[in-house]
Amino acid sequence: MLMKLQLSLSVILLLACGFLYQFTQKSSCLFPHLPPYKSQQGLEALLGHGRSIVFLETSERMELSPLVSCAVESAANVYTEQPVLLLMKGLNNSMQLPPNSTSPALSLLSAIDNVFLLPLDMKSLFEDTPLFSWYTQINSSAERYWLHVSSDASRLAFIWKYGGVYMDTDVISIRPIPEDNFLAAQTSQFSSNGVFGFLPHHPFLWQCMENFVENYNSDIWGHQGPELMTRILRVWCKLRDFQEVSDLKCLNFSFLHPQRFYPISYAAWRRYYEAWDTEPSFNDSYALHLWNYMNQEGRAVVRGSNTLVENLYRKHCPKSYRDLLQGPESSVTGERGPGNK
Repeated sequence: MLMKLQLSLSVILLLACGFLYQFTQKSSCLFPHLPPYKSQQGLEALLGHGRSIVFLETSERMELSPLVSCAVESAANVYTEQPVLLLMKGLNNSMQLPPNSTSPALSLLSAIDNVFLLPLDMKSLFEDTPLFSWYTQINSSAERYWLHVSSDASRLAFIWKYGGVYMDTDVISIRPIPEDNFLAAQTSQFSSNGVFGFLPHHPFLWQCMENFVENYNSDIWGHQGPELMTRILRVWCKLRDFQEVSDLKCLNFSFLHPQRFYPISYAAWRRYYEAWDTEPSFNDSYALHLWNYMNQEGRAVVRGSNTLVENLYRKHCPKSYRDLLQGPESSVTGERGPGNK
């Protein structure tokens, strides 16, 4: 009798293990890069707390530059208890990398526990927002700056829906941002849209989306991006110049000092690619925007150059530095994509 009972329990245990295996295999299709103990998390569970760090790739590109990899890796290192999302239009809805993908950057990022590579479905993203009618009527092939404009729209919709912090893919994180609701000043009285964060359903972003559609003009560079943020900011706040390195409060969000993300201004962007006698501490900064769109001359990150950007890679994204810069003679430029403004 005891033998039969033991045999029955063994069969039940085997069946349970088989069911669990099939379940976890199906779940891992959602996030194939995750270890088994995290594979049962769904997208809604990831986004439920409104604390994600979000990057976008609105082209079909699947080969990511070391700069994009460094941006995502550095965020994962700083925000270890938060999901870091890279939404890519080139990913299909299975959330799996294409079988022929050879991108070393994607392989590197997919191995980081709190990094999630997700498909970007704009039509679905824009549903239930003011952007949906605009998106379904626009002729994207006739748009001069479509990759950038669609990125401007996507970041607004995603952070409005789910909350979190949006960052361009040329932003290297160095310490946590202590604010839930904020805009980043690019210069005094002018807002960036390269970094911003809000809790879900914040009315500021809803008004931004409404203005995006009502005053749409994609022929003017930045009109749907930083200029849009600045237009709405001026409606909400009475702006004044910053005093020392202090942030401004505006109703229920903060307007952060340019030192927080832009300690090196866009006019001086080449300083990142130079060797410094004494490198800046960036003690007043949360992250560094590298102005990659300005890099029309293709300045490169060179191993062994002792430039500021090389040392930032080495310190804040060591895996990208180690694995994506192959040897002392190699160099790579960033991609001047829609997330690199």
